[in-house]
Amino acid sequence: MSLKFNGSVVLAGAGKMGAALLAGWLDRGLDPARIIIQEPNLSGAALDVARKNGIRSVARLEPQKEAPAVIVVAVKPQVMDEVFPALANIAGSETVVMSIAAGKTLASFERHLPKGCAVVRAMPNTPASIGRGITGAVTNAHTTATQKDICETLLRAVGDVVWVPDESLIDAVTAVSGSGPAYVFLLAEALADAGVAAGLDEATARQLARATVSGAGELLRQSSSDAATLRQDVTSPGGTTAAALSVLMREGQGLRELMREAVLAAQKRGRELGR
Repeated sequence: MSLKFNGSVVLAGAGKMGAALLAGWLDRGLDPARIIIQEPNLSGAALDVARKNGIRSVARLEPQKEAPAVIVVAVKPQVMDEVFPALANIAGSETVVMSIAAGKTLASFERHLPKGCAVVRAMPNTPASIGRGITGAVTNAHTTATQKDICETLLRAVGDVVWVPDESLIDAVTAVSGSGPAYVFLLAEALADAGVAAGLDEATARQLARATVSGAGELLRQSSSDAATLRQDVTSPGGTTAAALSVLMREGQGLRELMREAVLAAQKRGRELGR
């Protein structure tokens, strides 16, 4: 999906996620001259990309002759109240404001923006840094189909996009995919620890666990089969995998129940942070 639309893009915040988005946009053909980075301390990967492509970076934004098509807010939630008023001042009637800041609601942005301004709330995850992320997103009532499409093209530069019909579902998205990479990394840790308990040396156990988790994930991505079918394909009746799964799928106290409890805990915390 090529990044072709009218107007400029303001990227407010150029940390790890902002830098990943920036690199993805350029890879998809977005004209560097149409990007403005608002970041008082530009550094790291974003600084390298900006210098290489001649992208303008400013510490503070001033009103432009033409309002930007999109303002992407990628700052940390704790500094949002400090930086957002200046961003709101440059938003025009046709601007869509897209936030990837966790815990900030559509209403919290609408309070500071011109009445009727389009707002999109998005939650990408860390695999976006290698172009393999997935983002859950929701629009406010003022977002047009064209503005939604623009935001989707910007987000698809770092992975897949799923739109939810109601903002209340964003906390569930965060609990599944936003926090989800941490669950997978914990699985790799636990699998390696189990390998050591079974007699492997630590380096070998880590190598086996890392390759197994990443390889299984890639197989799941490329396969037309669902996760349950792939699991069944590995499991021979009465075999070693079946013995292990009898523990992991133990009724009432297996991995399904534990994962459900974990995701609901993350969802609950997300709601608390959004108040």
